[in-house]
Amino acid sequence: MSSESKASSFLVKIILGGIAVLIAQFLLPGIHIDSWITGFLLAAVLILINITIKPLMIILTFPLTIVTLGLFLLVINALTVMIADYFIPGFVVDSFWWALLFAVVLSIINSLFGNSLSTDN
Repeated sequence: MSSESKASSFLVKIILGGIAVLIAQFLLPGIHIDSWITGFLLAAVLILINITIKPLMIILTFPLTIVTLGLFLLVINALTVMIADYFIPGFVVDSFWWALLFAVVLSIINSLFGNSLSTDN
């Protein structure tokens, strides 16, 4: 795949991810996003977190994930949302439980779009 094709694919993922983030924010009262630009920035940051930090978290918590039959991955997804909340000033999550629900709703919306907030093809 050429670098131009990868760049356009990454841009499409950010756009679809931003739309998914804004839809999820509309559905969940515990998630607050200041503007649509912040929503697209959040999508880009979530992609970067999913590329860099999330695999490390999965490796470090692998035994716990096995014991919980994979349910701990939901906690990891919520933690990635909380990390994004820390770094993005216009994005506020009221609690861990809202982050967990946001991660689940975001995953559902992304699956409907056929999009993933990771860059795996």
